[in-house]
Parts: sequence; structure tokens; C-alpha cells
Amino acid sequence: MNPQEDFLTEDNTDKNPFRQFSKWYNLALNSGFLHPDAMMLATADKMGKPSARIVLLKGFDEKGFIFFTNYESKKGVELAQNPYAALLFYWDKLDKQVRIEGSVEKTSLKESEEYFHSRPRGSQIGALVSPQSKILKSRAELEKKYEETANEYEGTEIPLPENWGGFILKPSCFEFWQNRDNRLHDRIRYVLEGGKWKIERLAP
Repeated sequence: MNPQEDFLTEDNTDKNPFRQFSKWYNLALNSGFLHPDAMMLATADKMGKPSARIVLLKGFDEKGFIFFTNYESKKGVELAQNPYAALLFYWDKLDKQVRIEGSVEKTSLKESEEYFHSRPRGSQIGALVSPQSKILKSRAELEKKYEETANEYEGTEIPLPENWGGFILKPSCFEFWQNRDNRLHDRIRYVLEGGKWKIERLAP
């Protein structure tokens, strides 16, 4: 399918933004991307100073979009200070982009534990030993700590770090962007008003 022919209109857009996202996400999953689940996460501190980075989407439903991190990382600290964020997905092969904004809260301890123990063992150890976003004297220091921790827990379960877990972003706004010729792109926005989604077209 030629992405230029995949027009986005008010008539062919699902009335539910989660279903519309699922439709596009499934296209991305089947389009040969290395990381179709990669999303830019933008946060801001209590003074409103922004920062952004790429994280991986680990699940979504009509409750929200889930990712995991160290709660003491830069993004974790900023979300504790200012629990609002924005996500951005961009799939260049499809000429599609999705922006999502909303409030953020921690997932349950049970959800964090279940995901943590589903990860490769090396990733579990890495999460336990890394003081994410803090200054290190050297990589050797980190690797030594990794080896010591791997030996300490050899043959036993790696415990969930107290400072590690999930966040869920609960959307209040979606924007779906589809590339079109002559820069006359399609932009369809969903805004949550009174518990219902209002759909509107934006100028490109």
C-alpha cells in the first residue's frame, strides 16, 4: 500500500482513539521496523523545564500506555514532581505519527513485579545495579558491580528493586498525523471532554 493513498478522514477514523491507535500500531508491527514500540517520552520538572528520550511501549489498553524505568532516573524524578507527559510515535515507512498527552501514575507493584521477572536475567541484574542518570566514575565500576551482583544472586531469583517499576500514561488527547502531498497533511485530534472523545481536524 502506498502511504500517500492511505488518507485519514473523519469518516474512516475510528470513533475510539485507542482502537485507531491499535489499527496503526498493528500496521507498524507488520512493517519491518526494528522497534515499532519505540516512543519519545517528554516530561518536565516542577519549573516546567522539558526533557525527552526514547523508551519502549510495554502495553496499552483503554486505561493507558505503560512503560518501565528506574523511579530515581531523570524521567522518574520529573514525573514525581510533575505527573504529566507526552508520547510521540513516528513510523517513517508508513508516513504516520501519533502524539499522545495525559496524566501519569505508577503501575501497581504486582504489575511491576510481573514485568520485571519476565525480562532477561541480565536485564534484571542491570536494573538492580544501575543508578540510572547518576554520574559514574567509570564503566569499569559499573561492570564490577554487575559481576558481583550476578555472583551474589547466582541460582536465586533477582529481587525487584524498590526504585524500579512501571508508569501508565492516561491520555486526555491524541493526535494522528498522516503525510500527504504538498504538505497538506491530515491531522485528526481526539480531546477528552466530559468523559467522551471529541474528534476535530487540525490544519497541517
